[in-house]
Amino acid sequence: MTLSIRRKVTLATLFALVCGFTVAGILAQRSLEQQELAQSSRTLEVRTNLVAYELRPLFLSTAARSAVPPLQSVVRELGTKALARITLVASDGRVLADSAVLEENLPTVENHRTRPEIQQAMTTGTGTDIRASQTTGERTLYRAIRLTDDDRTATVILRLGLPMTTLELELAQLRRNLMLAFGSAFLIAVGLSIWLARSLTKPLSDMAAAARRLAAGDPAAHIHTASRDEVGLLGDTLNQMADELRAKIDEVSEDRSQLLAMLTSMVEGVMVLDYRGRVLQVNPALERMFNVTRAEARGRQFSEVFGHPQLTALVSTVLTTRAGQEDEILLSPSGRCLHIEASVAGGEQENEACAVLVFHDITELRRLEKIRKDFVANVSHELRTPLTSIKGYVEALLDGGKDDPETSAKFLDIILKQSDRLNLILEDLLQLSKIESGQVLLKREPLQIGAVIERTLAMMRPLAGKKGHRLIVHIAPRLPLVNGDEERLGQVLSNLLDNAIKYTPEQGSITVAAHHIPSSAQSSEAKPESVEISVTDSGIGIPEQDRPRVFERFYRVDKARSRELGGTGLGLAIVKHIVEGHGGQVWVEGNLPTGSRFVVRLPVQPTGQPALHPSPVPSR
Repeated sequence: MTLSIRRKVTLATLFALVCGFTVAGILAQRSLEQQELAQSSRTLEVRTNLVAYELRPLFLSTAARSAVPPLQSVVRELGTKALARITLVASDGRVLADSAVLEENLPTVENHRTRPEIQQAMTTGTGTDIRASQTTGERTLYRAIRLTDDDRTATVILRLGLPMTTLELELAQLRRNLMLAFGSAFLIAVGLSIWLARSLTKPLSDMAAAARRLAAGDPAAHIHTASRDEVGLLGDTLNQMADELRAKIDEVSEDRSQLLAMLTSMVEGVMVLDYRGRVLQVNPALERMFNVTRAEARGRQFSEVFGHPQLTALVSTVLTTRAGQEDEILLSPSGRCLHIEASVAGGEQENEACAVLVFHDITELRRLEKIRKDFVANVSHELRTPLTSIKGYVEALLDGGKDDPETSAKFLDIILKQSDRLNLILEDLLQLSKIESGQVLLKREPLQIGAVIERTLAMMRPLAGKKGHRLIVHIAPRLPLVNGDEERLGQVLSNLLDNAIKYTPEQGSITVAAHHIPSSAQSSEAKPESVEISVTDSGIGIPEQDRPRVFERFYRVDKARSRELGGTGLGLAIVKHIVEGHGGQVWVEGNLPTGSRFVVRLPVQPTGQPALHPSPVPSR
């Protein structure tokens, strides 16, 4: 059990006092007892001599020795006067007379030869002892002397016993007085010890309480001391230390908060390693990149946490050579591309930063670079094809083809078609550029999407009729209004229908559907209320691996067939930008057994909301 300092001081003081009082009481009692015994011994010696003087004439006469009853009477009378027990013992130990025994019981008294004082008196002439009497049961002080007659032929032992009743009473009185005195002193000592312990330990308790509050983060913790002794000096010193510590903690906390805010807000991933390659710190961006948590990573070897061979080799090189390194790694299965910059911090102790690695996610940059390269290549190819055709036919005309009217008309017709194709590509590029740069403003007007679908179908039916396609329409009644640009939404539907007609063999079917999608706030992923439009065909379809890229510029699944059908490769990119400009989504699905299903989902107009002003299409 743990005791406080106050209790320790109090108990130690009281224990010392109890021990002192006990020793003092024992010494006082022993001193009184010794003093009383000495006084009683002197008194008993005087009385013994007086009794011996009284008995000697009677005892030394022959008649006296023969008359025992008178001797018993004399002994009892002398015992009454001397206030002591008088016993006469023969040399053989037989009791001749005893003032404490009736005359008729005298023969039954046991032999006294073995009594210590009798043995001493017979040997040296005088003997003393103190013990409880076997006859009276009282604690008695005995003194025995040897008496002999004139011719020294007979010996009698005279013994006087002085009861220690007075001594016992005085010792009892002494004990009562000592108990009263010691009890009073003990109570006073208890109060004084408690006061002393409190005066000594109260400042220490206040210091401990203030230290606990300070450790718990209480900035107002302060030690209040009124004394100017060593304890007060200690309290003032601790207050000064607490103030300095609080200032340091605030400074460190501020620096830590700033550093944590920087690490948390960084888009780049950061990992800090010690000289052994153990992870000291990672930021949230790195956790997202590698799908690990800080608790899983900290304190472990980086190779156990990440397990990327190329990264392991890079870190090993940095820790071995103590030189900065750069590299790019590819994560699987996510396909993220990371650029790593590793620098050396120089720490060579436990929990000291030795190497800092910064991870830049360049996946989007590489994707954009690839798109840019593909775009340049596709634009070059798309422009080169009609230009090459135009140049070839012009050269053919110059080489003599113009002299033949039929050939000249045929060549000029081809040149016109290629010029129209080139103009179509340039118009789509210009329109896409305007949309991406935010130059195209979308109107926000309440629209009946069913009416937009019907008008678009009316324009596309002749084109579908040329290939014998069957158009199927499923428009749910009472669709909610949609805030949008009627012309641009019509362009979206016409592009989707045009692609469906182009890539569906003759006598195919194309289904256009529209229905209401209620909000799903109760689910884990809340979705707003919207209208879903789908264009489903029974055409050649799009392979699953190509579906995510069909909305990229100039991306074609079958380039030769697309070019043959007159597509520019920009229609779906324009569709995606327009739909997302309306706050919607567009994607493509497979249509088993053959064909594709393009889905457009547009948010509905909130109830009671007025028409919005035109807004630009957000650039991507």
